[in-house]
Amino acid sequence: MNIENPYLALYDASGALKGVLVSPEMWTALEPHALKILGETETEPELPEPMADLETLLSFWDFKYPYSAEARCETCGAATTDWRADEPRKFRLATATLAGMVTLTCSHCKTRIIHRHFKDRVTVETKPYCEQKDPKLNAVYGDKRQYFT
Repeated sequence: MNIENPYLALYDASGALKGVLVSPEMWTALEPHALKILGETETEPELPEPMADLETLLSFWDFKYPYSAEARCETCGAATTDWRADEPRKFRLATATLAGMVTLTCSHCKTRIIHRHFKDRVTVETKPYCEQKDPKLNAVYGDKRQYFT
């Protein structure tokens, strides 16, 4: 890349175009147009809820208390007495494990509501949705945390 040619086309070994690198100056001019085009892309359909996993958990339920389908989002305040029966759904099932963990996602604000069922009690944890992960929390290889900042 140079001033006369503010972009660099990238090709693979077979000659197929793989991408383009642009100079910072060119990106400044292209960014609004590129973001407009990228914003028009279709969103991926939601994955089906793992209801079979929840049914497995409930079929083996041996806790000292009955299962409660009550859910509440501490972030936006959405609440329901039975998240499975709501139409439209306020909460979607993200995971359910035989170990007793049921994770719901708030349909309004994408907050994760984690129900951990123990033999004698339930703990509820709320994790607000985060667009980007913390750049300080990267992969751990062995005992060494990798920081890419």
